[in-house]
Amino acid sequence: MAEHELDPHDAHHAEFWGEPREGYGVVVGNCQAESVRLVLDSDEVPLVRVPPVYLLDAAATRRLHDLLSGASMLIAQPVKDDYHGLPLGTRQLAASLPRSSRAVTFPIVRFTGLYPFQAALHVPGVEETPPIVAYHDVRTLAEAAGAPVRSRLDRDAVHAEADASLAELRRREASLDVAISDVFADPEFDLVRTVNHPGNAVLLALGDRILRALGRSGEATDPGRPLLNSVHAPREDWVIDAWDLDAEPDSDWTVDGRRVAPAEAREAHLEWYRRHPQFVRGALERLRPTLERWRR
Repeated sequence: MAEHELDPHDAHHAEFWGEPREGYGVVVGNCQAESVRLVLDSDEVPLVRVPPVYLLDAAATRRLHDLLSGASMLIAQPVKDDYHGLPLGTRQLAASLPRSSRAVTFPIVRFTGLYPFQAALHVPGVEETPPIVAYHDVRTLAEAAGAPVRSRLDRDAVHAEADASLAELRRREASLDVAISDVFADPEFDLVRTVNHPGNAVLLALGDRILRALGRSGEATDPGRPLLNSVHAPREDWVIDAWDLDAEPDSDWTVDGRRVAPAEAREAHLEWYRRHPQFVRGALERLRPTLERWRR
């Protein structure tokens, strides 16, 4: 089989692994990585589209290492060694690069200051995701656990949640080549659509900083459409007040263009939690500091 030819095993990923161009690089990470690739891909920085790491199996992992063996750059979010039992760690991937190639790391963007009620988390042993939206409302989780919390936070608590979120982002980006936490100094909804779906402004800032870290000139390019746009979280009035934002409240979710009332999501998630008590127990432990702010 010719190098980089699509084999039957990953035919379902036909939109990935395009024909590499001269001087190509690879962007590796979660769903944010593809959006970063879109704002960076150009004749000067040609980037091959690859699946997000959580979709890679053993065959695709081998293919990725093969691709990296001829790449001029790796642009990567941090991934721990032996992720999912595969050599997908950022360090392991970088080891497949030619000696003359560059590796640049950038953070996984997560900011809860505009959606302090929302959590995106995984509990080991529970692979299924809840219906409608794969996000958790801490108020609904607490209700499912029989320990309900208040329905909104005051200004100080919203700011405390944002501070804690930024402190964690700064901790994670401290060892990376590119930082992004400073763009959240003045929160506004254009920056993030959910806690882990940054808007174009953040993605473009990441792109510009990655180019600088690579020693490249030029700027990231807006693709002319919103990226990571499939899900928008509610914009609650008390959050708008806490940040003195010029924005209209919107209590609904927007999921693939469909408006979803919070009651619909809440009932669906409560039923899901009843069927997954292990998730509720694990999530409450993970979210303990956040829930403390909601109980005060």
